[in-house]
Amino acid sequence: MCEHAPMGNEGQAPVDTRRALTDPRRFVEENTGILTLPLLPEIPLHLAAEMFPLWQLTEAELTDTGLPPPFWAFAWAGGQAVARYVLDTPDVVRDKRVLDFATGCGLIGIAAARAGAREVTAVDIDPIAVAACGLNAERNGVAIHAEKADWIGRPLDDFDVVVAGDVFYERPMADDVQEWLKGERARGLDVIIGDPGRTYLPKDGLVEIARYCVATTRELEDTEVRRTLVWRFAENAAQAALAGPSSE
Repeated sequence: MCEHAPMGNEGQAPVDTRRALTDPRRFVEENTGILTLPLLPEIPLHLAAEMFPLWQLTEAELTDTGLPPPFWAFAWAGGQAVARYVLDTPDVVRDKRVLDFATGCGLIGIAAARAGAREVTAVDIDPIAVAACGLNAERNGVAIHAEKADWIGRPLDDFDVVVAGDVFYERPMADDVQEWLKGERARGLDVIIGDPGRTYLPKDGLVEIARYCVATTRELEDTEVRRTLVWRFAENAAQAALAGPSSE
C-alpha cells in the first residue's frame, strides 16, 4: 500500500488509549509513521503500517478500549483517487472554498490546498481524525481548518466545492449523505467523490470524471489493487445520463 519512510518504532508499547482521549495529536504521532503512497508520492502523511499496534487492534479490542475505528490511520482508495484528481486537475478547486467531508487523515483537503484552493475546511466526527488532519496539513505546509463535527444535512452556503472519499460503505450513512449532497448539488455546489465500488454507492445521479488503479493491502481490501472511480454529482438528469471521461 505504501512506501515506508524510516520510522524507528521497533518494540513499540501497546496502544495507550488514554492518550487518544487526552492528547490526540500525540496519540497520532506515537501510533503512526511518515509514509508516502505510490499514487501520491508528493504528500507525506502520518499513517499506520502493519508494524504498528494500532493496525493490529481488532473490532472487539477497539470496543473494549472505547476507541472508534481508526479510519483516519489509513489512506483509503476513494480518498487517494480524489486527491490525485484534484492535483492533476487543479481548476476544480483553484480559488474556491472547499469542504473535505469525512476527512480522515486529511489527504483530499491537503491536495486541494496544494492545488490552490482559497480556503479548505475539513470535518470528521472522530476527534483523532481531526488531530491527524492537522498534523498532516502542517507536515505538508498547507493551511486547513479541521473541525470535529457532523455536517450531514447542514446547508453549505460558505463553500463552492465538496470533496469526499469512501463515504458509502454503510447504508444509513450512505442514504443520508446521498440525499444531503444531491441537495447541495442542486443548490449549485460542485460535489466530487471517490469510490472503489462500495456497496452503497448511489446507482444514479453520478457522472464519472476519472479512474485510477490504487495500490491497497489485503489487510484493508480484498485485493492489492482497487480500480477506483472519481465521480461528480450530476447537475440534472440529462447530465447524469452522459458517460464521463476517464483517465484510461
